[in-house]
Amino acid sequence: MRARRVAATIALAALASLLTVNAARADDGLAISTPGSPTVVANQPHQLTLSWAPSTWIGDPAAEQPINYEVQVPLGPNTYRWLGTTLDTTITLTDLAPGTTYRIAVAARALGGYSDSSPATTVRTASGRATVSYLNLDWAPTNNQIQHVLRVTNTGTGSLDLSTVRVRYHLRFEGGNTSLVPNCDWAALGCDRIRQTVQFFIPPGGPPGLTTPAPPGYPIPGTAAPGWVELTFTDGVLEPGASTGPIQLRHHRHSWSDIDERDDPSWLAATGQWTENGRITLDVDGVREFGDT
Repeated sequence: MRARRVAATIALAALASLLTVNAARADDGLAISTPGSPTVVANQPHQLTLSWAPSTWIGDPAAEQPINYEVQVPLGPNTYRWLGTTLDTTITLTDLAPGTTYRIAVAARALGGYSDSSPATTVRTASGRATVSYLNLDWAPTNNQIQHVLRVTNTGTGSLDLSTVRVRYHLRFEGGNTSLVPNCDWAALGCDRIRQTVQFFIPPGGPPGLTTPAPPGYPIPGTAAPGWVELTFTDGVLEPGASTGPIQLRHHRHSWSDIDERDDPSWLAATGQWTENGRITLDVDGVREFGDT
C-alpha cells in the first residue's frame, strides 16, 4: 500500500508540473505593444533618420523594464536583416546605399517581453553621385544567355570620372558551374572602353576526404556559388545629369548550357521598361553610391 501511495504522489506531482507548464504556455503572449510604423525624418544618400510611436508594457506595470527597439528589414517569415538598435524612438541609420529602396520595420524587445514587428515602411534613399538603370532584354530567364542593358547616370553635382566607377551585376552560379563568358554587344560610348571581369566565391568544402582547404576554383557539386560580373571603364567623363547611354551586355557559359537567372540577386523580370535596379551596385572611388544586394 505504501508503494502505491508513493507512486500516486509522484504521478500527482508530474501532473501538477505539466499543468503548470501548460498554464505558462497559455499565458505566453506578447508582453509589449507593437511600436508604430517608422516615419522618415531625414533622407540623405548614405543615411536615414527615422522615428516611430513608442511601445508600452501590457499587463503588470511592476514588471516593466527598459524597452529596446530593433530596426530591421523583413526578408521572410521570422527572417530579418538587422540595421540598428536604440532605447529611443528615433534613430539615424548610416552606411546605407544611396538611391536604394528599403522596407524597414521596428520591433520592441526587453528583459522578459517582446512585441510584434511594426508594419514596414518602404523608403528610397536619396541618390548618390551616380545611378544604374537596367533594362532586361531576356523574357526567358532559363535559357542559355543573360541579356540586359545598363546605363550609368551622373546624379551628383560635379563631373564624374568614369575610370573611378565600378558596376557589379550580382548573380549565383547554380550547381557550382562558374563558367561564364561576358560580352559587350553594343555601347553608345563604345565597347572598347568597357572592361568586364567575372568573380565568384566558392563555398567552404572540397572533394570527399579533403583535409586541407579546397583547391582554387573547386565548387561543391550542386552548391550555388555567389559572384558578380564587374564592369569598369577605361576613360570618359560625365557631367551632371549626363549618362553613358545604353550598354548592351550578353553573357553565356562556355558550353552554352542553360542558365537559371531567377535566383540572381540583380535579376528582375523583363518588363520592357528601364528601371533603376537597386540590386545592381555602383561604387565611385570605392564608395558605394548606388545599390544594395
